[in-house]
Amino acid sequence: MNQTLSSSRSTSSAAAVAARPWRVAIVAASWHRDIVQQAIDAALAEFLQSTSPPEVAVHDVPGAFEIPLYGQRLANAGLCDAVIACGLVVDGGIYRHDFVASAVIDGLMRVQLDTNVPVFSAVLTPLRFHEIAEHQQFFAEHFVKKGQEVARACLQTLAGLSAMEQ
Repeated sequence: MNQTLSSSRSTSSAAAVAARPWRVAIVAASWHRDIVQQAIDAALAEFLQSTSPPEVAVHDVPGAFEIPLYGQRLANAGLCDAVIACGLVVDGGIYRHDFVASAVIDGLMRVQLDTNVPVFSAVLTPLRFHEIAEHQQFFAEHFVKKGQEVARACLQTLAGLSAMEQ
């Protein structure tokens, strides 16, 4: 059976949204800021290369655990069309990083499904991370790649969702 997709928005409000740039909220953990900033900068640069760059607001939170709540508030308030989460959850010697990472990712998925606002994750949990120059350099470079990827995924998803609303 063929079904058509319908939007909860009226045609005029969908046109109004299409007329303005997309609004993207980047919610970033402050822990390991030097590394996490690489993803933010790369995402911003990737957005600027697009034909219709979104408006981007960066929001800092203390750690990765706070990202889902902040993303949910932004989405519920209608302040963004998409949320990008950036963070680095590391094993600090106390076995809790797996629980934190799982809670963050589960929370982000819940935000996306509960608010109908797409959420993207550049929250990474390395298997082994040590405060040494080699690891810091490796993960800083890796976060550049992840920032580019998450920005492209965000733009593709927003375009696809917008096409469904037409």
